[in-house]
Amino acid sequence: MVWLIYFSTFIFSFLTLSSADDAAVMAKLLASFSTAPSGWSNSTDYCNWTNVVCDRGRVTEIELIAQSLSGTLPSDLGTLTRLEILSLQENSFSGPIPSFANLTSLQYLYLDNNNFSSIPSGFFQGLTNLQVLYLSENHNIAPWNIPTELTQATGLLRFYASDTNIFGSVPDFFGSLPNLTDLGLAYNNLSGTLPQSLGGSRIRILRLERQKNGLSGTINVLSSMSQLSQVWLFENEFIGPIPDLSNCTSLFDLQLSDNQFTGLIPDSLMSIATLRNVSLDNNELQGPYPQFPSSVTNHTLGTNSFCKNTPGPCDDQVTTLLEIVAAFGYPSKLAKSWTGNNACVGWTSIICDSQGNIITINFAKQQFVGTISPAFAKLTSLRNLFLGDNKLTGSIPGALTNITRLQVLDVSYNNLSGLIPKFGDSVNLTTTGNPLIGTNGTSPSGNKAGMGSSGASVLPGMIAGIVIAVIIFVVVVLFISIKCYVSSRHRKFGGVVNPENGGTTSVPNIEISIEVLKQVTNNFNEDDILGRGGFGVVYKGEYHDGTKVAVKRMESAARGSKGINDFQAEISVLTKVRHIHLVSLLGCCINGNERLLVYEYMPQGTLTQHLFDLGENGCSLLTWKQRVQIAMDVARGVEYLHTLAPQIFIHRDLKPSNILLGDDMRAKVADFGLVKIAPDGKNPVSTRVAGTFGYLAPEYGATGRVTTKADVYAFGVVLMQLITGRKAVDDTLPDDNPHLVTWFCGILKNKESIAKAIDQTINPDEETMESIYRVAELAGHCTTPKPYQRPDMARVDGSSSPETRPGSGGDYSPFV
Repeated sequence: MVWLIYFSTFIFSFLTLSSADDAAVMAKLLASFSTAPSGWSNSTDYCNWTNVVCDRGRVTEIELIAQSLSGTLPSDLGTLTRLEILSLQENSFSGPIPSFANLTSLQYLYLDNNNFSSIPSGFFQGLTNLQVLYLSENHNIAPWNIPTELTQATGLLRFYASDTNIFGSVPDFFGSLPNLTDLGLAYNNLSGTLPQSLGGSRIRILRLERQKNGLSGTINVLSSMSQLSQVWLFENEFIGPIPDLSNCTSLFDLQLSDNQFTGLIPDSLMSIATLRNVSLDNNELQGPYPQFPSSVTNHTLGTNSFCKNTPGPCDDQVTTLLEIVAAFGYPSKLAKSWTGNNACVGWTSIICDSQGNIITINFAKQQFVGTISPAFAKLTSLRNLFLGDNKLTGSIPGALTNITRLQVLDVSYNNLSGLIPKFGDSVNLTTTGNPLIGTNGTSPSGNKAGMGSSGASVLPGMIAGIVIAVIIFVVVVLFISIKCYVSSRHRKFGGVVNPENGGTTSVPNIEISIEVLKQVTNNFNEDDILGRGGFGVVYKGEYHDGTKVAVKRMESAARGSKGINDFQAEISVLTKVRHIHLVSLLGCCINGNERLLVYEYMPQGTLTQHLFDLGENGCSLLTWKQRVQIAMDVARGVEYLHTLAPQIFIHRDLKPSNILLGDDMRAKVADFGLVKIAPDGKNPVSTRVAGTFGYLAPEYGATGRVTTKADVYAFGVVLMQLITGRKAVDDTLPDDNPHLVTWFCGILKNKESIAKAIDQTINPDEETMESIYRVAELAGHCTTPKPYQRPDMARVDGSSSPETRPGSGGDYSPFV
């Protein structure tokens, strides 16, 4: 009986001590806040504080969500050993995250959307009952790796740590967590490949998009992740074909844009009944243009290597070549040049005769892996096939003996095995460097040249093959020399006039050497700088014949994944569009880490310089007539992007600094690094918000879903700036009107207020004032909060006839 009394006393003392410990920790937590949460006070018991739950004096829940709190959390917060739920998300806490190691009761931990600076060592140790962990949007956290201690949380359901500066590879243990359904590690510094251990996991949401270093390799593991419902892998460095995802019967959202995927889009993707959203743009996908069912309500496919821009089969030879390279895993180096529906026009490694039949395929020394496809036999006119110096395995397909016109077959220096098929005497077969390969009924061959089926000497055939190879070599050298000469002429003079629209037809896919660009820019002389931006520096250049160019040189800080994506996007867009009011790309340069773009030179600089920087660069004042003409030019350039170009383009960064002016003060739209392709221009495209504050349409900034109406909104802001000479956001102004659109829309109803808001340098007369009122009204229409109430750009421009303009209703344009 005595021992029972002692034991009861000990337990009571222990509980009292633990409660006292909790009280001390909660007092420290309260003191750490810059401003105390509502309902928290030292004068009341902590168990009675708002959003705090206790059990017998021990704290089990603390929920302080989005209360504008700041401060540094006490280091001993992790001694609340009965804590089950801690919700501190969407505040401004800073400093290190305290250690929560060995909190075996902790089940839900929300620390996302704060400003924490570091994660302590051993943070995940002993969290055996943890089910949900949110760390995302703490972008100031010091670099860290996800430790293996997380595997102790065997009941973990959701783990989100996006934008938290994680380095290293995707840990191999996520697939072994038996209950994990949500994994979000986007916007970090992860690299390497997807671990194969993810196969067979229960993960349904996989968010690994936009890694700064770029995840790489294939995504074949997805085919065995049958529970997937949402997959976001965009803006990485993934390669190879899209795998068969037919096992993913719950998949509804697949975002794979801005990678390096090649090959055909599998038919099985179209048959997933749950699929609703697909983004595959800015890859190197090949074959037929896919036709998704109507159940897929939003899909983007632009900037790929499809054989055509509309659904339907490819040319037979194109189809066969794609079947052939499927055995190599669809190499990226081929996908870059294998565009269009005619394999005889510009396709690397392919030579055709005058009738358009493929006669030579030269895949030698390409480091290709895989096997030799029997589909080669479908090219009945094939005479020369060079496959030497690769890493091919398997055997030589017997079907190749059916190519009746075949003269040269070189498979030397691979890893082929098996018996050699029986070719005719006319075929010069070279198998050297394949130690596992053997002729029919003989030992492995080490001969310089193989033997025909009769075993006769192949010397005559070998000589003929050499002669043919020499002829092909000479032809290729001549072809390259002529092409280089034409390219140099093109780069020198900036293209030829396109009679359709007065623009230029350039050949930007041919590089200009770094030596040439150093020469034309005086070795990138500081005195020749035209402007600076987040991308880097723009230099003025001049060729020896007096032709001037503008050279955009990417800064080293911009050479990450985003910078390279912007560089590629700029080239991709400007090779597809030609218009008098879009700046022309004349060439590009890739030299190691160097990324440079060469544009036509616009001698009067940017609209920004003429509106806001007059005192700095001596730019001339703009008359109202010039401002109206600039607005018309911009409207026509953007209208072309929205309705007349081969695809529908959304600029996403229309602003005065991206509007360039010529000597005649005519305008051209520039900077296409943020362009998005829209499938139809009406359905929104999901993307991370990008652009410039003050010009972002409200629906785009709020949802990340963008349409062409976002450009219309930005155009409306530019109109307001042409009228007022004010910046889109000016923090030097009073708090009630730093935002141009908000302030301008407030004065629209009163003509007297508009008159007072006009840029003082315009000095308008009565006729000019009427024009200003009309443009002001248009600016209001363009910036209305509802995107469907904004006019289409064709109606803004007013240059097309009413019958051909999209949309309905009257003409908004004050320019007609």
